[in-house]
Amino acid sequence: MGAARLLTIMGSGETAPTMVKPHREVFDRLGLDTPRAVLLDTPYGFQANAGIVSDRAVQYFRQSVGREVEVAELRRTDTENRVAIEQAFARIRTADWLFTGPGSPSFALRQWAGTPVPALLAEKLHFGGALVFSSAAALTLGVVTVPVYEIYKVGEDPVWLDGLDLLSAYGLPVAVIPHFDNTEGGNHDTRFCYLGLPRLERLERALPAGVMVVGVDEHTAIIIDLDADEATIVGRGGVTLRRAGREAVLEAGRTVPLDVVRAGPDGEPHRRRRARSSGPPPPAPAVPEPAASLAESTLAAESDFDTALSDRDADRAVAAVLALDEAISAWSTDTYQSDETDRARAALRSMVVRLGQAAMAGLRDPRAAVAPAVRAALAVRAAARAERRYDLSDLVRNELAEAGIEVRDTPDGVEWTMSELRLGS
Repeated sequence: MGAARLLTIMGSGETAPTMVKPHREVFDRLGLDTPRAVLLDTPYGFQANAGIVSDRAVQYFRQSVGREVEVAELRRTDTENRVAIEQAFARIRTADWLFTGPGSPSFALRQWAGTPVPALLAEKLHFGGALVFSSAAALTLGVVTVPVYEIYKVGEDPVWLDGLDLLSAYGLPVAVIPHFDNTEGGNHDTRFCYLGLPRLERLERALPAGVMVVGVDEHTAIIIDLDADEATIVGRGGVTLRRAGREAVLEAGRTVPLDVVRAGPDGEPHRRRRARSSGPPPPAPAVPEPAASLAESTLAAESDFDTALSDRDADRAVAAVLALDEAISAWSTDTYQSDETDRARAALRSMVVRLGQAAMAGLRDPRAAVAPAVRAALAVRAAARAERRYDLSDLVRNELAEAGIEVRDTPDGVEWTMSELRLGS
């Protein structure tokens, strides 16, 4: 039996801890024991650190997903190195699983235009194989594409570019928009892949007839199984089907017939985004999900660390430091975490400094430090009382009192106190 026909569209987080489970699911669904996995680097081929981005992605898939991935180095097709270009085409052609992600959609489309790449991608969906497109690459899948860099960074007027249109053949003439629920802007609207609502509405009015917007939230994916004619939503958010300002949401955890997606916001089996908070909450997952971002992990670690210092709990403070260090390592392969990584490293340094200061000041509870000696003294006192040597037992109690430790005989046994804490003998 050949490979399944799968198209996975990720909104973001393609090399983040949050998307490990979806990546593994796609490999499992593919149905091959040792699929040839290939990373296509074109969308970020213009970047000076393109090789580093590829290396980090390969490391992520090896260490986190458990799969070996090779790179089809196709950073540019307008060079004279025809041998390298043909080798990249061959890797794409023979791949069972092909992944491409961050960068610039307009750059990728320019490099792929007039090459075998669009046809090779379409063949994967027709004959068998898995395509995993995320972030910038996801934008290229539809009938039309948003040139994000040109609009958001350069300030050009919103306009559509022609896309790969890999989905119309399956009844889905769409414009794919990842990062649909982005909130990085803080004081300005960066939803809809940094467009904001006014620019999205302007672009919607210019959509070709019959084309629908499919918005994929961050750290979320839609896995389209063309053989089963169904779609599964995985991750943290939802997939929005939007047409002429009307929208409906398919929430994570759902598997629906592909006809539900084709129907768009006019279909009944899903609900409006405005009503997202209605109804009972979904059941909690059996296994805790990873943090949605490095920033979230940083805040959690800082909170645990502060509580540990307040409770004079050295072990928990050290655990918080180690947890943040592990989070920084886990998120190091994610393209979109540079600012958050700087913030996390600063927090880690601060925690280490504060831990050292606390250790110098005696983080360990002095009551815990003297407890063995107190218990030994109380054992001597108990033996003396058993032998009716009350002078010796009183001497032990008085010496402890001189050291700031009060001994009390109670119906439940001997107790001792130091400062405000009472501990059993």
